[in-house]
Amino acid sequence: MALNIESGKTRACPAGLIFDIKHYAVHDGPGIRTTVFFKGCPLHCHWCHNPESISPDRELMLMPNRCARCGDCVRACQYQALAQKEDGEVVADRSRCTLCGDCERACQREAISLVGREMSLEDIVAEVEKDRIFYDQSGGGVTLTGGEPLFQPELAEALIDRLHQAGIKVALDTSGYAPAEVFLRLARKSDLILYDLKVMAESQHKKYTGVSNRLILRNLKALDKLGRPIWIRFPFIPGVNDGQENLKAIADFLLELKSVKMINVLPYHKGGVEKFHRLDRDDEFEIFEPPSQALIDSVLNYFKERGLVAKQGG
Repeated sequence: MALNIESGKTRACPAGLIFDIKHYAVHDGPGIRTTVFFKGCPLHCHWCHNPESISPDRELMLMPNRCARCGDCVRACQYQALAQKEDGEVVADRSRCTLCGDCERACQREAISLVGREMSLEDIVAEVEKDRIFYDQSGGGVTLTGGEPLFQPELAEALIDRLHQAGIKVALDTSGYAPAEVFLRLARKSDLILYDLKVMAESQHKKYTGVSNRLILRNLKALDKLGRPIWIRFPFIPGVNDGQENLKAIADFLLELKSVKMINVLPYHKGGVEKFHRLDRDDEFEIFEPPSQALIDSVLNYFKERGLVAKQGG
């Protein structure tokens, strides 16, 4: 049980599904950080580099490049959800899988795993506390990301509160696609907001992410009024959002805001392609060509010429 500071009453610590905790991160806010990855996201971006974050449920992931083709996982599965092809490759019938974890425990090479584990607030806090010395020395802290941390708002809010009680700063990395009340409540408590801005035209946003961007833009305007520092994160995907019209629309929009401190240009890479394959969801993504450095530099220069602080990565 945990104490509810406002009411003085005890309540059960919330728990949720986390798919990774990354230590010593240097690209998710200032300083050295610990990044907590929440599972579940309301967007379905065609270029997602963490597709295992999209589903709010646990998932089976196969990693053939690690597989010894020994068949231990196949023999361990009592539901016959796994089988071996003639060349020894393991394949899954996901309709039979109950996510019991027997196959994961049987594999000695970590070639098969269940993505997402139930973690309590106390579990997460204990894990990130291991890095406290690095926060103090570098001006870092903890970043909540995903997926979408606002998809699990109770756990995200409780974690922010607990970390602040421990004197640890928190950055919230979000798409902004959440009910305004929830979004603004957690944003007020965060020390820094890392806010994704992908495509300005609503039709294109729907095409490539599955949702409208109206709520995202409304929430960003409302966030600006809170005075919390905002770093815009712009995932740069050639053929999707590299057009001059989109770049101009982004710059025009951001120049009207007072709390935006920087725009981070995040060049597309193909890191998510293999992950989609491991999840047997190849038909849910598109393969784009990563931008050249010259193209990245031209985008950075454009934003700088418009009066924005722009940086590659971050």
